[in-house]
Amino acid sequence: MSNHFEVLEKYGYEQLVYFHDKTTGLKGITCIHNTVLGPSLGGTRLWNYASEQDAVTDVMRLARGMTYKNAAAGLNLGGAKTVLIGDPKKVKSEAYFRALGRFVQSLNGRYITAEDVNTSTKDMDYVNMETDHVLGLEGKSGNPSPVTAWGVFKGIQASLKEAFGNEDVSKYSFAVQGAGQTGYYLIKYLLKHGVKTLYFTELNPNHIARMKQEHPEVKFVKPEEIFSLNVDVFSPCAFGAALNDQTIPKIKAKVIAGSANNVLKDEKKHGDMLMKAKKVYAPDFVINGGGVINVYHELNGYNRDAAMRDVEKIYDRLLSIYAIAKKYKINNQLAAIEFAEERIATMTGVKSNYIPRCRCCCKK
Repeated sequence: MSNHFEVLEKYGYEQLVYFHDKTTGLKGITCIHNTVLGPSLGGTRLWNYASEQDAVTDVMRLARGMTYKNAAAGLNLGGAKTVLIGDPKKVKSEAYFRALGRFVQSLNGRYITAEDVNTSTKDMDYVNMETDHVLGLEGKSGNPSPVTAWGVFKGIQASLKEAFGNEDVSKYSFAVQGAGQTGYYLIKYLLKHGVKTLYFTELNPNHIARMKQEHPEVKFVKPEEIFSLNVDVFSPCAFGAALNDQTIPKIKAKVIAGSANNVLKDEKKHGDMLMKAKKVYAPDFVINGGGVINVYHELNGYNRDAAMRDVEKIYDRLLSIYAIAKKYKINNQLAAIEFAEERIATMTGVKSNYIPRCRCCCKK
């Protein structure tokens, strides 16, 4: 992805913004993909990328995914993402995140940020000292991981119904890849609803130890073993590109449904591989939309019950997407993109006639 302008044009990106703060060492990239539906929303990820190019590739893939996620969730938001380059154990401080807040503010409301990998609600509180364009704050929607996990759980139920005609999770076996945040809460939901056979894998020793201490009945397996387990459901809850040429042939599970973003290395090729293998794959940006739905509710006054009710709509949304895939004989990922792009196209038409809103008394 070295020719950035070529990729921007091909996939309809609007902006790719580099920023740096000398005082704190802050180095980051914000990518805004699409703002047709409204201001773009996407979290801030902090990662020690091996190269600048890796960071650019990640932020662009994630931003495009956020456009589809927000559109498919029925939100009046576009898609964007920020990645920060650095070691989370070394760079984080009040000044570091306040510097980030100032860069977010410089985008003048085109971009709203929130927490993501290696950033927290506490970090977002520091960002909020410099800008109002931040969600997921303490005292409001808070940590999105439990809500995202609940959306994934509802999505698993829909996928089980599609695959087996029965959504009772207690009847099936599961393998969860990743137990740090969303995967951790997903495992708790599965156990609460009676799942007896449950495997997990994880790279972080602290997260492994936590799971073994809290839930010794959940069996740990090595990362390379998680794909080939003889289970009904494989739930990828770690990083992207987990489903590829090497891993897909190993998967015995009938249902693949988890929280990881960009889990297909190639949307067309690997989506088609899953379709030919007769796997029920829950498109990532639909099933993991609970977190963004949750923080979206902050914009109009946060109510936990209302947010959770909206998250549960992921169940019906996935069944609609599965129906689209069958009707047009396309893989589920492409059906989900079609579902999202149709909403964007419809709203583009609706907004074709300019109607100014009152600015003297309206908040928006």
